[in-house]
Amino acid sequence: MNKLFVAFLTISMMLSIGLQAQIIDDAPKDALYEDENIINKEPLPLPTIRAADVMWSKRVWREIDFRQKFNQKFYFPIETQASWKSFIVVVLDALKAGEMQAYDISNTDELLVPITYSEIVGRQTDTLHNIMRRPYPPYEEYDTVIYTEFDPTKVMRIRVKEDWYFDKQRSQMMVRIQAICPVMLKERNGQEVTEPLFWLSYPESRDVFAQSLVFNRENAAMRLTFDEVFGKRLFDSYVYKEANVFDRRISQYATGIDALLESERIKRDMFEFEENLWEY
Repeated sequence: MNKLFVAFLTISMMLSIGLQAQIIDDAPKDALYEDENIINKEPLPLPTIRAADVMWSKRVWREIDFRQKFNQKFYFPIETQASWKSFIVVVLDALKAGEMQAYDISNTDELLVPITYSEIVGRQTDTLHNIMRRPYPPYEEYDTVIYTEFDPTKVMRIRVKEDWYFDKQRSQMMVRIQAICPVMLKERNGQEVTEPLFWLSYPESRDVFAQSLVFNRENAAMRLTFDEVFGKRLFDSYVYKEANVFDRRISQYATGIDALLESERIKRDMFEFEENLWEY
């Protein structure tokens, strides 16, 4: 009789714990107010571009490093929350749901070959065959297989392809982002290496970014989205390439401090072009 009572009590406790661990559908209010408009946000409106108004343009490639303090908004949170995700999780969820289209990496950074979410994850799943030795006698060798799965937290950078142009109708230097590319940082032979994953068309991705919240460290009441972060240039970056006759990156002809100075020179030349158009 006692055994039956103990068994009944144990089962009851297990069922009670299981019910408590379930996520309820009607969760209690956990905010100052009900925010129902965030899912209806639209991308920031962009001015119309006429070919006749573009009197000068230049294409540049930038890199946004998440490890910089001002760019941490792209990397966090590590653990996804209901309405708050990191940049790479937003992108991967959209790719998986068919809301975005990824394009394969090419030498010219053109969006030519579409790839699927499964292909992206499959390429980052490594299988390594290795021979190991047992730590105890007779110390024989044995074959082992090491699986490395795709880890989104290793995505630490974004490459941005953008066009700067001077609009003579507005008398203003303006910019349009054309494509973005998440980049993983990996360690090989004790050295840090970069591995670009895929390209995304930024104009085609703006609807998703406009509905993805970003943490605003200055004022939590002012809700930011990734579309606003890109559109308002709320990130820190450096130029790693400009359109040139040799089609080469800065790293191919400059290193170290010289590469940083070259990056700053490119940015300075674009703004000086605009200033030199005016007479005082």
